[in-house]
Parts: sequence; structure tokens; C-alpha cells
Amino acid sequence: MINITLPDGSVRQYEKGTTAMQIAQSISEGLARNVLGAEVNGEVWDASRAIEEDASVKLLTWNDDKGKSTFWHSSAHLLAEALEALYPGIKFGIGPAIETGFYYDVDFGDREFSSDDFKQIEDKMLELAKQKEVFERKAVSKADALAYFTAKGDEYKLDLIKDLEDGKITFYTQGNFTDLCRGPHIPHTGVIKAIKLTNVAGAYWRGDETRKQLTRIYGVSFPKASELTEYLKFIEEAKKRDHRKLGKELELFAFSEKVGAGLPLWLPKGATLRQKLQDFLQRAQIKAGYEPVVTPHIGHKQLYVTSGHYEKYGADAFQPIHTPIEGEEFYLKPMNCPHHCEIYKTKPRSYKELPVRFAEFGTVYRYEQSGELHGLTRVRGFTQDDAHLFCRPDQVKEEFKKVIDLVLYVFGALGFNDYTAQVSLRDPENKTKYIGTDENWDLAEAAIIEAASEKGLRTVIEHGEAAFYGPKLDFMVKDALGRKWQLGTIQVDYNLPERFELEYTGSDNQKHRPVMIHRAPFGSLERFVAVLIEHCGGQFPLWLAPEQFIILPVSEKYEETAKSLLDSLNNSDICGLIDFRDEKVGRKIRDAELKKIPYMLIVGEKEVENGTVSVRKHGSVDLGSMSPQAFKELLIKEVTV
Repeated sequence: MINITLPDGSVRQYEKGTTAMQIAQSISEGLARNVLGAEVNGEVWDASRAIEEDASVKLLTWNDDKGKSTFWHSSAHLLAEALEALYPGIKFGIGPAIETGFYYDVDFGDREFSSDDFKQIEDKMLELAKQKEVFERKAVSKADALAYFTAKGDEYKLDLIKDLEDGKITFYTQGNFTDLCRGPHIPHTGVIKAIKLTNVAGAYWRGDETRKQLTRIYGVSFPKASELTEYLKFIEEAKKRDHRKLGKELELFAFSEKVGAGLPLWLPKGATLRQKLQDFLQRAQIKAGYEPVVTPHIGHKQLYVTSGHYEKYGADAFQPIHTPIEGEEFYLKPMNCPHHCEIYKTKPRSYKELPVRFAEFGTVYRYEQSGELHGLTRVRGFTQDDAHLFCRPDQVKEEFKKVIDLVLYVFGALGFNDYTAQVSLRDPENKTKYIGTDENWDLAEAAIIEAASEKGLRTVIEHGEAAFYGPKLDFMVKDALGRKWQLGTIQVDYNLPERFELEYTGSDNQKHRPVMIHRAPFGSLERFVAVLIEHCGGQFPLWLAPEQFIILPVSEKYEETAKSLLDSLNNSDICGLIDFRDEKVGRKIRDAELKKIPYMLIVGEKEVENGTVSVRKHGSVDLGSMSPQAFKELLIKEVTV
């Protein structure tokens, strides 16, 4: 017999070789019908795989993220089976689950393929799903795996197999389709009840632009048709909120091929929005004891060799800048932290003046692959709301907790109230990805875990997600549509102070190393603005809106009154504009609604006679007539953060 520990801590005994599905059946048939896989000692398995020794087991259903991932990975295999049935002789790359759904990379050869073919493939997938094909796992030798795909003529699978270790290769078969796959998979295809192929794109094999471009087919699937209906509604709402669409409509930012891909141009309204965010955080930072600094956009190669960024980010950097001096190289800076280390070193430091907190809105540059660029969320030049704190070891936890408070203040002011703090630790199985000693890593990881616990944060721990120089606390925020975004981040770093030989004189009159805390509540202004646009659908909080009101004179006759009103209001730290167009006031109102301007002030004969303005709020809310002074007070009260 073996002991199986369930998530509630209870222990049950089963015969050796029992499967997760049999465990589910012993609990209830209803549970068994919903089981998609199982987490066995932290590793996701097929529900049909035999458990041979004592284990902790969590049964996975559609309500678990890992259950969804298993479901969608199996759906990718179902897509491949349908494609092979419809297009004999095609070749396959990889077909993983992604955050929402799945994709498969396919080489169609000389065949033409487009989204017009989706319906036929969806129908074939549903036909195969109804056959309740079982996913069968089989361990194969490397020689047999190579022989199988050589006979099939699939060079992409052969390319994958050559990097695999013999004895750790598995195939999965469902129906007439066999694939190279680690798994796991759902019990059978019949669980898949609703399917929608969503997009088709090009993808270079293994992300290498020098290799063949395959066709990437995206899709999503569900265990209930009603869930697909809800998802499609969600997608429509997401399209309306797409920051690329709204950024263009609201005249916030643009891109230019002549300037370069991934290099955003901030238009006047977008620059105003960005500046308001920057001013908001700067005020909070000054109160928290931060000092502003400014550093260059470039740095000498040796700076980044010292920091370790050259080794870790060299492949993602722009090409070096060569000067007239032979052998001298500069780089566009990939990070602000090495520059801040050099600022710390400009004078001797005493334990009495620590912590030192340097803050900068510093623009950095990474050469992201063109296929990875996406609006403002993935760019090649972005501005971090960066700060670096240099403190004594005994100050680390308290400083970290203060930074948590600052991040939560920012989120609260902008309506991000649903978040989880992810404790990102290094991968214990692959420490070569990181710099620094085990001792320093242990100290840094303990400080983060303790600080998050003492602040009462809802946390999850993710191994392998740390920065190369230290662990971090990443804030995973849910927007209004329930999507997760990684925004604010805080990192503890014992390593850069050593690499830059940073020191302070302690109370014992001896030299000591400070500890460095990296911190960016926004993360980057570009990404943060993109998420904010989609979160609020372009309807920014009044204090942040680039244009807080618009004055709509009924005719040219009332334009002088409108100008006087604008001067009066703009002098009260609120900003707006006048619509001088020769259009009817109804058209002006509709256009102001589309531009999502928070308030509309209508000025006509009645308003001039009474010394009032007619006020409408975005969303067709009529607030009636009020004096200009009353409107001023209304706005000033609302914009106060």
C-alpha cells in the first residue's frame, strides 16, 4: 500500500500503482468526471498514470490553472490531428498551451492557408472530440523516436529529438495521431465540447529569423459551449479596450517606420498623461525620502561587464556604439542600476546616512525581436520609474516594507485593487543562470518572504522567475476584464554592491557592503499606460485625464465667453479646451463622448444671460446648470489625489 496525502492534509491508503483517476473515483464519481489531470509531488501528471510510491496528490479540474493548461495542451494535439486528416503530409513544429488557449506551428508546404479555413478545421476537431479518443502515453528510445519521425519525414520533430536525453522521451497518441510530447494530457478528447480558432500568424522555427517561417494557428477550447459564448463576449470587449486602438483614437501615441519599430512617439495628449503619472509618483517619492538623479542614455561597455548585464543581456542589446578611439565601445543602456551604483560611489558613505534612495525616470533600450513587439506592452525603448535604495543589512526588511506601501498606494490611486504578490526565487536546479553566492541569495530570499508576510500580502512562490542578480516581488494585477498583468516589482540585491565594490563606514569604523533594493511601482511607463488604458477603457480618472473638460459654444457668438471661461478654469490647476468647430452642439457632444472627455460645458444664450454653464458628464449624464465657480469646486475636489 502507498500513502496519498490530499490538499486538505488528509492521508488515504491505496494499492501501489493506483492512478489519480482511481483516487478521484474513490472520493466521488462527480469529481472523477471533472478531473483533467493531477499534480503529483508538485509535477503535473496524466490522471491515468500509475503512482508507485507515497505522494502528495492534488486533483486538477477546469477550475485550476494547471488543469486548464492540460486541457488546452490536449486541444493543441486535437488541432494537429484534425489538420493532418485534412492536409495529409503537413509537418508540425510545437503545440503548447498558452495563457488563454493554445497554438500549433505548422508547415503546410506549398498549400495556401488562411482564417477562411478555420470553420472546416473546427468542425473536424469537434467530430474527433466526440469519439472520446484516449490520450495514450508511451516511453520510447531516442533511436526509435528518430526512426519514427524520419519515416514520417518531419524534420522539425527530428530537430527537437536531437536535443533530448535518451530514456526521457515520450510519445502521446490519440486516434490516428502520434506526437512527440512530455505531456500531460486530459483523459480523453470527449471532455472538449467547444472550440474556436482565433488567429493565424507567422512564426520562425525556434524563433530564429534565419530559419523557415511556419504557420502558427491559435485557438481556445472549453468543456462547456456556454463558456465559449462568454469568452467570445470577453474578446469583443477586449477589442474595444485594446490600447493600440484607443491610443490612436484618443491621440495618445503613435509608431513610425522611419523612427523604428518598437520606439513609441508620445503625442501631446499622451505626453500629458505620462507627465501626470510621473508627477504623481515623484510627489509620493519625495515624501518617502527619495532623491532624484539623471543618468545618460548610453554607458561604456565596461560598466555593463562589471554589472553582469553585458553577459546576461548582450544578445538582447542594440549593437555597440563605436567611437573614434579604436576599441572603445558604448551601449544604449539596458538598465539604470549600474549608473546608480556609480552615483553611490561619488563620495564616502557613513552608516548614519543610509538608506540612500536614488530615483530616476530612466529610458532603457532592449532589442526585442520584431515578432515579439506589441503596442506599448513590448517595445525596444521604454522608461522605467526606477529607484535604487542602498541600505544596511539591518534595514533591508523595513525598507522593503516601505516600498510595498508605495506600490500599493500607486495601485489604489489608479483602481488596481485585485492583485497577487509573486515571490520570484531562483531555480534551485539551475543556479548557473544567476550571479552571487548561495549565502547572499538565501539572505535576499528570506528578506522578501518575511516582508511580504508581515505586510499581509496574498502571495504565490515561483521558482526560476528571479532576476539574474537577485530575487524579487512581482505584483500580478488583474484588470477590469480579469486579465493578469505583471506591473510593479521590488528586488533585493546583495550582488551588484559586491561587483561595484560599494562601501559604507559602519559604527565600528570598518568598511561594510550595503544591500541594494531595486524598485519600480509602474514597471515601465509604456507598459503601465497600456494596461491602464485597457483597464479603464480609455476613461481615465479625472486627475489623470489629459483633457478634463471641453467647452462647447452653441455658436460663434459665444466663443469669447468660452475663452474667458477657459482662462478662469485653467488658472485653477485643471485643464481643458474649447471646440471651436462650426458644428451643431449635438455633434460636438457626440464627438466629446467618443474622445472620452470627462466633462462637457455648454455655453449658449441662456447660460450667458444667467451667468452659468450647462454641465454634462461623460456617459450622457446631465448635471444641469451651475455657476463656473461651482464647476471649478466640483473638479478641484475630484482631481485631488
